[in-house]
Formats: sequence, C-alpha cells, structure tokens
Amino acid sequence: MTSYPWLDAPAAEIAATARTLLGWTVSANGVRVRLTEVEAYAGTGADPASHAHRGPTPRNRVMFGPAGHVYVYFVFGMHWCANIVCGRDGEAAAVLLRAGAVVDGIETARERRPRASDRDLGRGPARLVTALGLGRDANGTSAVDGTGPLLLAAPESPVDPARITAGPRVGVAAAHDLPWRFWLIDEPSVSAYRRHTPRRRQPAAR
Repeated sequence: MTSYPWLDAPAAEIAATARTLLGWTVSANGVRVRLTEVEAYAGTGADPASHAHRGPTPRNRVMFGPAGHVYVYFVFGMHWCANIVCGRDGEAAAVLLRAGAVVDGIETARERRPRASDRDLGRGPARLVTALGLGRDANGTSAVDGTGPLLLAAPESPVDPARITAGPRVGVAAAHDLPWRFWLIDEPSVSAYRRHTPRRRQPAAR
C-alpha cells in the first residue's frame, strides 16, 4: 500500500489536505481524471455543511475512518458524488471530488456522457463520478491500496501553489461562505460557482 503524508493528517487540517489533492489523478473502470477542483468538509463539530457534523450515522460512518477510503453518497435523488476520507480514525473529514479533466480513457468517458463536451466530461461532482463509472459499490473501499474500484495517485511533481485559488463551497445551505473550495486557475474543467438559494416555502392554503 502506498503511504501518503496526508493520510496521517488530523481532520482539523482538512483544508490543507484538500489543497494537496489538486493535480492528483483518480482512475476507475478504464478512465483516469486529473483533479482540478475539490472541496473540504470537516466533521469536527465546526462545519455544519458536513454530513458528519452531528456525529456518526449509518450513512456517514465511512467518514470517520480510515483515511484514504471512498465516501459515496446520493444527491437530489439522481446523482452519485464521491469523496476521499481524511483525518485520523474516529475523526470525520472528507474531500469532495468536485471536478477534473479526463487524461486517459476519453472515449469511454464520452460513451458514459454522450451529450457532453470534452471540457464537461468531469466538470462537476456528479459528472465526474459518471465519467468514472462509479456507484454505490465504491462506498467504503480503499482508494490508495488498489483493492477498490477507484485508485488515487500522486502527480509526478506537486502543483505550483501559485496555481491554486480558493473560494466558497458550492450549493451548501450552511457555512456557504467558508472558503474551502479549491481549484486550479485557468482550468476549463473547473465547475461554475453557484451559491445555494433556499427554496421559498409556499404559503399555506386558507
């Protein structure tokens, strides 16, 4: 099993860990994607946007360790999203794989997303997971030892910190101004920012 320093980092350092993962590649089912955008989520009690904010549940228990495993969840009743679990055992934290550029297996990715441009194949968390052909079966598997469907690998050289910028997370109702979304500057595959807009409640009928 490959050992990476961030695997031992505490959950409190999740923002730094998220930045570290930019430029890494994720591979699954014949497609390899270079990560260009990620989001950090901490389950340490100070991040109400995190699925683990209120403690462990059957849904989020993967977030509590071990680090390097995959946390997959269903959103809006139609899309899968994938995260890399971080933090020491018992400390919940994860990095959402928000966007990336397909660098290998592009024909397979096009088959999975036939109406998308090459720029948009992995431009957004649900699109990225679809391009990789991932689903519920990836939840709880390792992304670092080769035993699961997803494999995370370091780049040949670290990304220049000057290429990284940060801003508010996308589509979260709580802590939406926390600058824990990180992306590579001038990368076409980075997703568009959309701030969460609460739904207006309809007035009760009289």
